[in-house]
Amino acid sequence: MNWKLWGMPVLLGISTAIGLGSALVGDGWWDAVSALALGAPVAAGIYFGWRRT
Repeated sequence: MNWKLWGMPVLLGISTAIGLGSALVGDGWWDAVSALALGAPVAAGIYFGWRRT
């Protein structure tokens, strides 16, 4: 696989899967893990979206 091209999308996909899985597992610190893992792709999208303009 071409990691230079697909590395970041794969990493963001794994982060999303971890966030969704941890949201289903339990409460407490699992909520913090899911918020951070699901917030990372959103933060990357906002950062790179604003960077273009």
